[in-house]
This record gives sequence, C-alpha cells and structure tokens, in this order.
Amino acid sequence: MKQLLNFIPLVVFFIFLSMYDIFVGVQALMIASTITLCVVLILYKKIDKIELISFLMVMIFGGITLATREPIFIKWKVTIINFLFAAALLISRFLFNKNLLKKMLSKELQLSDAVWNKLNLVWIGFFILCGAISLIATYYTSDYFFWRFKVFILPIASLLLSLISGIYIYKNLNKDLESK
Repeated sequence: MKQLLNFIPLVVFFIFLSMYDIFVGVQALMIASTITLCVVLILYKKIDKIELISFLMVMIFGGITLATREPIFIKWKVTIINFLFAAALLISRFLFNKNLLKKMLSKELQLSDAVWNKLNLVWIGFFILCGAISLIATYYTSDYFFWRFKVFILPIASLLLSLISGIYIYKNLNKDLESK
C-alpha cells in the first residue's frame, strides 16, 4: 500500500507532463508529493528517511526547475537520488561497518551477515547502474524517452529487484530456520 502511494506522484507527473508541459508536470509532481507525504504520515504515523529525502529532492529540484525554467534540474533529481542511495549503502558498509539494509529490515527478518552483505552489494550496484543510465538518458536521449524511462522503466526495475531480493531472502530465511 505504501509503495503504491509513493508511486502516485509519478503517475500524476506523467499525466500532466503528457497533457501540458514539463513545468505543469513538475508543479503537479510537487503538489502530489506533498499530498502523498501527508497521507503517509496520517496513515502510518511515520515518514521513512528515504521518503523524506525523496520528497525534499522533489521540492528542491522541482523548485529550481520552476524558478529557472530549465527542465535539466528535475532530470538531475533521478540521477542524484540513485547515487545518494548507493553512496549511503556503500559508505555505511565500508566506512562505518554498518549494513543499512540489515538495520532497516532486521527487526522483521533474521538473516546471516553474508546474506545481508550480498543484498547490500546488489542494491549498491543497482543504484549505481540506475544513476549511470539516468545520467546518460538525461544528456543523450530525447525527453520522450527520458520521462518514460523515469516513470516506467526505473520503477519496474526497482520492483523486479525487490521481488528477486524477496525470493533470495525467503530462500535464505528458510535455510537459517532449518539450521536452528
């Protein structure tokens, strides 16, 4: 449910982008993101750090886009968020010897450190790849392709990796339970 709520601003953005232009789309994105954040807060009584960071990035880059009338800034948001997520996972793991995925999910899931570390590396690679592809798409593809990439391909890729991660977790969760 929460993931569906967080997807709504993208759909709203795409609809307004398709019907009008990038600037109306960005305004709709900012409004929809604010409403979604409020709904998440009301329903779940908590905003996750990732949700807050994404919201702030929409507001900052959306605001700059509207103020300068330059669409490139809202395009950079996608790239920067992916690289920030990769950096957060990388830095926490290799500089502070903490696994953010484990920290976020270990209350619900008991997995070995090896499994958590593999998942962490896969998501780091995923975010770096998405950031790199987004950067390439920003400068070397049409706006038509870029917005479809951002609204459809990236979320589908994230969903697929989440499903694959879930299967991997399930398989390893069962192994950990069998060994106890």
